[in-house]
Amino acid sequence: MAKYMNPNVIDLALNDIKTNANKLVVCAQQPTTFAEANVTYALGSVAMTSADYTLANGDVSGRKVTVAAKAAVPVTVSGTATHVALIDTVNSVLKLVTTTTSTAVAAAGTVDVGSFKDEIQAPA
Repeated sequence: MAKYMNPNVIDLALNDIKTNANKLVVCAQQPTTFAEANVTYALGSVAMTSADYTLANGDVSGRKVTVAAKAAVPVTVSGTATHVALIDTVNSVLKLVTTTTSTAVAAAGTVDVGSFKDEIQAPA
């Protein structure tokens, strides 16, 4: 039996990120909660708007959201950046976490975050 999911259903999930993830946080460890992303493991952060996200067909199947690169993200805590989190500060929700190249950062400095994408594949 074939499986199918309308792309609009997948876009609902990706649009939640695009609409509500209003802050990108560079983290020292993988956060599993909003508090860990926003405070505990946070090294630096930058505001995000819906213009920073692009929805498109997936590279493999389904749909994807591409997150724009952010240059010169202000660093407030020294450490080693290993993860990037997208959070919703209005509703205190952790939306998405991904890994990044391990990079030492220093307080009062900046760090560049490259573009990345997250794909939700169509049912197989």
